[in-house]
Amino acid sequence: MPWKSGYTISDEIALSDDQVVWPSGIRSAVSVTVVLSPATGPSGISRGDISGDEAELMFGAGLDALLDLLNRFAVRATFAVPGVIAAIESDKVRRLAEAGHEIAALGFRHEDPTGLSLEDERDRIKSSVQLIGDAAGVVPAGWYGLPRPGDRYASGTIGPNTVDLLIDEGFAYLGNGLADDVPHYWVTDPSKARAILTMPYSYHFDDQFFLLFPPPILGGGSGLEQPAALARNWSTAFSAQHDRGRMFTMTLHPNLIGCLHRIPLLESFLASLTAREDVWIAPAKQFEEHWRTQHPPETHLRLEPSIWRSYPDSLD
Repeated sequence: MPWKSGYTISDEIALSDDQVVWPSGIRSAVSVTVVLSPATGPSGISRGDISGDEAELMFGAGLDALLDLLNRFAVRATFAVPGVIAAIESDKVRRLAEAGHEIAALGFRHEDPTGLSLEDERDRIKSSVQLIGDAAGVVPAGWYGLPRPGDRYASGTIGPNTVDLLIDEGFAYLGNGLADDVPHYWVTDPSKARAILTMPYSYHFDDQFFLLFPPPILGGGSGLEQPAALARNWSTAFSAQHDRGRMFTMTLHPNLIGCLHRIPLLESFLASLTAREDVWIAPAKQFEEHWRTQHPPETHLRLEPSIWRSYPDSLD
């Protein structure tokens, strides 16, 4: 393998600002991901998670407030949904799809797959596809491994077999990658250019790391509400990405941003975005389709050996 294990996801050469191509008249792109999972830790959704107050807010008043806002600004989002939630809340998932939102997969129970066997993870992926397809009326094109409040790290979790299994299952994209701020290819076999398109994710723009209170679960937030910091991150980051002509992504949880005293923050930000005519806001699937047309792997997946090498006694 030409790169050092654990350091990079591919040896793809990143695109400079002038190489990023959006539709005519568009300067930058914005992706909104909404997490429909009450999972609190790496084991995934438990009985307690779906029966608590946070779940009630997530699937009730919080979701209603968020949907009202998205509809008011004609914003279509990607809803990341675990397979078990698609089964439990099938009516809500179907209505989201009918409203024009994309339904993507967020694991079977939004669990950490790193400890799963190959066979177990494959079965869970297949079950998730079936459950989401039954609820939404269309099989998911995207798969997410987003972080939970009780995770040790804020980046989310992808197992050693996950990407290859997603490719085998026919997924069009992986929803959360940290390697770039525009879509990029996650390579599993450089000799065959075996890869999956990956959407950018940043925990700096994920509401759960600013709106969790109390307490600060390990890796899960400041322990105090920081809505002003979140709004500042959204605004300044979007401005910078727009100036460069790249992409801005944000991640929302209905039980957090959907609270009445927080939703005005999102309202103000969406108002500023939708007032621009040169910003493309769309579900992740549309970005995947566009990127494969403008930056197909056959011509844009330029693999070169990495500077990272494995040597005896090196930190591998």
